[in-house]
Amino acid sequence: MGKVACSKLSLDKGVCAKAFNDKEVTYVRDVHEFKGHIACDSASKSELVLPLYSNEKVIGVLDIDAPITDRFDIDEIAFLDKVAKILSTYLSGAHRLVS
Repeated sequence: MGKVACSKLSLDKGVCAKAFNDKEVTYVRDVHEFKGHIACDSASKSELVLPLYSNEKVIGVLDIDAPITDRFDIDEIAFLDKVAKILSTYLSGAHRLVS
């Protein structure tokens, strides 16, 4: 668990906005190379953002920053994508349909 950073962001710049608008997992190996990066935490060097859905509509993102560049590998990204999908199930209330 890192520091609490930005909790409300605009949808026109930053890694979170890109993931939200593109509706896809967005991984930035070095945030200093991402045009429009929003530096909520000065220690952040890489960032992984996963869209969260409710009823097939993106309603938010799971934003994971790391203090080193190129922090996440393909297996970690795949695992965290599964976590985001589980969270999305709960956000949409679909978990109530599963017995």
